[in-house]
Amino acid sequence: MREWHGRCHRCGRESMIHTMSRFNRDLICMECEETERKHPRYQEAVEAEAAACRRGDYNFPGIGYTKP
Repeated sequence: MREWHGRCHRCGRESMIHTMSRFNRDLICMECEETERKHPRYQEAVEAEAAACRRGDYNFPGIGYTKP
C-alpha cells in the first residue's frame, strides 16, 4: 500500500483524512471518494474488490480508474 503524506493521490489537495480508491491503489481525499461513488463503473469496482478478497487476494490492484 502507498503511504499517505497529507495530499490526495488523485487531486493533490491537502487533507487530514483519506480512504483507498475502489478503482486502484490511490489514497484519496473524501471529495474524490464522493466523486468516485458517482462513477458509472463504481459498482463493478466494488464487486471486483470483494471477489478478490474472497479468493484471498488482499493486494488487488483494482479495475483501473478513468475519468467518466
